Amino acid sequence: MEACGLVVEYNPFHYGHQYHLKKAREETGADCMVAVMSGNFLQRGEPAIIDKYNRAKAAVLGGVDLVVELPYVYAVQHSDFFAKGAVDTLYHSGVTAICFGSESGNINSFSTAYQLQKEHHNQYEAAVKAYLNEGHAYPDAATKAYQRVFGISDILDVSKPNNILGLSYVRAIEDARYPIKPITIKRIQNNYHDTAITGSIASATSIRKEVLNNPSASESAADAMPADTLDILKSYKHTSGYWHDWELYYSFLKYRVQMMTQAELKQIEGVVEGLEHRIMRTALEASSFQEWMTALKTKRYTWTRLQRIFVHILTNTRKEENILANSTGYVRILAMNKTGQAYLNQQKKKADLPFITKINQIQHPFLRIEERAAKAYYSILSGQKQRSFFLQEIKAPIIIK
Repeated sequence: MEACGLVVEYNPFHYGHQYHLKKAREETGADCMVAVMSGNFLQRGEPAIIDKYNRAKAAVLGGVDLVVELPYVYAVQHSDFFAKGAVDTLYHSGVTAICFGSESGNINSFSTAYQLQKEHHNQYEAAVKAYLNEGHAYPDAATKAYQRVFGISDILDVSKPNNILGLSYVRAIEDARYPIKPITIKRIQNNYHDTAITGSIASATSIRKEVLNNPSASESAADAMPADTLDILKSYKHTSGYWHDWELYYSFLKYRVQMMTQAELKQIEGVVEGLEHRIMRTALEASSFQEWMTALKTKRYTWTRLQRIFVHILTNTRKEENILANSTGYVRILAMNKTGQAYLNQQKKKADLPFITKINQIQHPFLRIEERAAKAYYSILSGQKQRSFFLQEIKAPIIIK
């Protein structure tokens, strides 16, 4: 069986994801679609609206054959590190192609941009550093450096979020010399950051906004995602009492910061350049997560970067722990159907990493961090519900017959 890999968050799974899945299957002719999915916390430094098990279930009901987890140490990181972890995990899952969505839709533009960056690596990195030192956020700095060093801007627009990630996927594949074919599908009908639903294919951002602002899940949100996704969203809210967003974690996050010393806060992943002082000072002034973020945000410290730091504070993820992130070490299964099971049985015979389903199945430092991340994610639930949801970490994966 041949497999195609997808790098996803499915927050939540919607018709745009289903379109990507369909086109990826058509382009590759793959027998099995394998999605590597972020866990309970996401690349932009946000808690997922519902937990990873329910998102994985929605993915399989939507057509994915096998869902594996992107370890936390890669999931809540900048694009290059996120992509490295995702590509490594898919490689060890046995895929021969990776298909990603992009604003470009032309894989040659990614290959050309990668070669240019490789040939002029030192000049490019120096230019990025110079723009960062001027106070530009990383996406801005990368775009300006790209145009300055290469003198061109029409090969690949690296100011677009999915183009940035796509280039990181290509770089991860090429740098590791993996025998994986990169393929890209052009995004249609919406942009990544669109906040309004305008059709059946809408951004996950707009769907979350609609759902969170309207607890009954309005008709426009329902029209943008499969019925199974909507049912899972409603069921999760009924069982847990919540759809997760940052404001629910504000009190716990503030308590965490106020109980830490500056030396302890300085050791948290992402806290650099004396940012610990600013975080502690603004914690005293803010009365909501939104207020806190507004007080902290600067041109250099973007909303996304600060949210990632707050996730690392919640999970007590320290800098020395992410130094460990040289290899995935295992592939963790979250959900599958019969095709996924057959593929997994085939891969187990030749895999060089163990396939696992539970956090206590093997000893690995990443899994200790996953345990903390799960406890932090479910911390907003009542005691018995916390325990019930956390127990999923030591149970068998979801299997859709």
